[in-house]
Amino acid sequence: MAALTEDRNTPQSMGDNRVGPVAASAQIFAGALLMRNAAGYLVNGQTATGAHGVGRAHAAADNSAGADGDVTVRFDPGVFRYENSPPPTDQITVADIGSVAWIVDDQTVAKTNGGGTRSAAGLIEDVDALGVWVRFDEAITKIAAP
Repeated sequence: MAALTEDRNTPQSMGDNRVGPVAASAQIFAGALLMRNAAGYLVNGQTATGAHGVGRAHAAADNSAGADGDVTVRFDPGVFRYENSPPPTDQITVADIGSVAWIVDDQTVAKTNGGGTRSAAGLIEDVDALGVWVRFDEAITKIAAP
C-alpha cells in the first residue's frame, strides 16, 4: 500500500474493555481469571502450559456446547485481586512483588510455575491478607514469561 497523501481517519480502540473468542466446551463465570490458550482462544484459568493470563472476565460466557469462537466474552486487563496459593511452598509474599504470578485455577495464583505445569498470569503488584493483586497485560506477561 502506498504512503498517505492526505489525512486518514485511523480507527481507535479506547478503554480497557476487550472482547475475545471463547474456546470450545468452555464455560466462563464473571470475575474469573482468564487465559488465552495456545490456539488463541479464551479459557478459564487452569493449571496448563502454553497459555498466558489476559485479565478478568467482565461477564459470563457459555460455549460449553459450541466450537472454538462460537461465543465471545468481554474481559478487562488491569490489576485484580485473586486468591493466594496456600502455604508453605507456593504462597506469594510481599517479597515477590514485581515477579510473575502463575495460574493455578480461575481464581488462584501461585509463586512458582509448578515444575513447568503452569502458565503465567501476570505480574505481582501487591499482596494483602485477602489475596494477590496481579497486573494483567498480555504483552508484558509474554515478555516476562515467554
